[in-house]
Amino acid sequence: MPRIRPGRNRSKNTNRRAPLLLSTMAPEDFNVRPGEVKSISCPDCRTWRRIMGDRVLKIREHCISDKVAEGKKHAPCLGTDQVVVIDIDVRRWQARQDRLLRDAMPQDNRRAAQQHYKPLPAPAAPVSQIAAEMTLESTRQSYLAHRKGCRDCTKGQHCTDGERLARRFARVVVKSPNHHREANELLARQEARAARQHAQKRSALRGEQWAKCSEAVEKANNQCRERESDTLSEFRAPGLPLAPQDVKAHDQRQAELGKRYARTA
Repeated sequence: MPRIRPGRNRSKNTNRRAPLLLSTMAPEDFNVRPGEVKSISCPDCRTWRRIMGDRVLKIREHCISDKVAEGKKHAPCLGTDQVVVIDIDVRRWQARQDRLLRDAMPQDNRRAAQQHYKPLPAPAAPVSQIAAEMTLESTRQSYLAHRKGCRDCTKGQHCTDGERLARRFARVVVKSPNHHREANELLARQEARAARQHAQKRSALRGEQWAKCSEAVEKANNQCRERESDTLSEFRAPGLPLAPQDVKAHDQRQAELGKRYARTA
């Protein structure tokens, strides 16, 4: 049985690892904003490196030690040439990062440059200029006093001031809390009056009907008498037969009807 040799790395551009999916990394460990240089935090050395390539994206070649310039040995990082696959929605990722960035900003930086102040409230009017509350009794007394002293309002009509006072009194009456109660009481009285009138009309109609048919009813009651058993009244006629004339034909007909009903059932 031939021995299976391990595969050789025939490409110098990849590290032969499985592609690194951005969906498996934290959103803050890479930058794929449109118009900016793509970069990523290397999963091996945890340093930020540039992502190279147009079609096949890979982590740029880098070393582990950051002191190569001082003469130390250059040790390549295992994350060099790691293939990166962008399998996320870049727009949603960018919107989330922008929201987190705004939330992390201080409150002074988030405030708009132009301030919009609320308008100052108008000064309160003096007490002497504040109109008194219009009550039902005050508006009624003012209207009656004007109507009593005005010549134009004594003839069933109103002058200009009388009409204004009458309208004000009407508005106060409508807005008063007892207005609905008075209206309901008036409606209840009207309904009771209508019910009494209807009952009176109905009783009068029944009296007229009884007056028309009282004699016929009395005559029918007087004609009622007890009857003996197995007797017929005048409504059924005295000669009405109680049994069929042809008993045999009747029984045969009943048997045929019973068979027909049995078949249909």
